[in-house]
Amino acid sequence: MNIIEDGILLVDKQPGWTSFDVVAKIRGMRRAALKETGVVPTKRQLKVGHAGTLDPFATGLLIILLGDATKRSDEFLKQDKIYEATIRLGQVSSTGDPEGELTAVSSIQPTEVEIHAALEKFMGQITQTPPIYSAIKINGQRAYKLARKGQVVEIPTRQVTIHSLDLLEYNYPNLKIRTHVSSGTYIRSLAQDIGEALGTGAYCSELRRISIGKMTIDSVSAIL
Repeated sequence: MNIIEDGILLVDKQPGWTSFDVVAKIRGMRRAALKETGVVPTKRQLKVGHAGTLDPFATGLLIILLGDATKRSDEFLKQDKIYEATIRLGQVSSTGDPEGELTAVSSIQPTEVEIHAALEKFMGQITQTPPIYSAIKINGQRAYKLARKGQVVEIPTRQVTIHSLDLLEYNYPNLKIRTHVSSGTYIRSLAQDIGEALGTGAYCSELRRISIGKMTIDSVSAIL
């Protein structure tokens, strides 16, 4: 695996893996590689982290930080990101993605003109409510852990910026978008909000992260 600069490794995460799974896999690979050379790994050498979680169903760019580079996590978390996503109309999901409980909402089939009009509403700075199944901390605990226990989770709204939101393909019930967003934007929430604007309901069925700041999927050196 090629490290593009001091302690930074770009990974194309595959579906089914959690971000922690990738971190654990790379830590194990580093440990094995060092032992093969007769070196006893130090804690510093085995220090591995990531700069921005990807949901298990999602794919794409995951920045892995090694050793002292783990201190740079906040630097990448604050940068803009580009995603490609498939939004499925007509249903909602309890988690906003394919892993949740699906509920039918409407059989309305919006026209492409209506799709473009709905997307236009979300351009610029918007108010967004992150999903309850997210890693956001509520009173010191991850929101998704509270939700899984059946507790009521109230997520505060936040201001995010949608720099661009382009329709790539529309074949009902699926519409594919490419969007450039500010840090802190949840594409699952964006998908749900688009579904509400169309009156159809919607959830994010596929999600792929293309870039984080200047780091792009084209520069990955590992697929996990």
